[in-house]
Amino acid sequence: MFKTPNKGQNKESILLIILIGLVGGFAVGLQSPMASILTQKLGLFESVFIVHIGGALIALIPLLYFGGGKLTEWRSIPWYVLGAGIFGLVVIGSIRYMIPRVGVAAAITTIVAGQLLVGTILDHYGLLGAAGRSMDLTRIIGLAVVLLGVWLTVK
Repeated sequence: MFKTPNKGQNKESILLIILIGLVGGFAVGLQSPMASILTQKLGLFESVFIVHIGGALIALIPLLYFGGGKLTEWRSIPWYVLGAGIFGLVVIGSIRYMIPRVGVAAAITTIVAGQLLVGTILDHYGLLGAAGRSMDLTRIIGLAVVLLGVWLTVK
């Protein structure tokens, strides 16, 4: 079931959630043009390799510090989630194609709209661990506004 914030929920936690979301957005906003440059100069597969190996090396530090964490339990997860990295090819390929044609803001706006669309579908059906939140008129209107924003930003 979808959880809504309690009336008594402290404002700090909501502000922290927003701050963390903004930091993640900043990261996407910076990573996108950087990945586009890598892809334009080196190629799609080379770019994806560099992006993923860079992240893997940084993730290796806490893994070594904490003795590997739960990494040895990788066999217990569903087989299809091991393909998550494949979507990196799609993301970087999309960004590489879009940024030189429509700019960074329009590319990121479109990528985020795609994330919202798939997120809404996952929520509605409770797929891939989503808590589940039914599609309603308010959400449909919200998505329509987002898609209009994409159109206006890319146009």
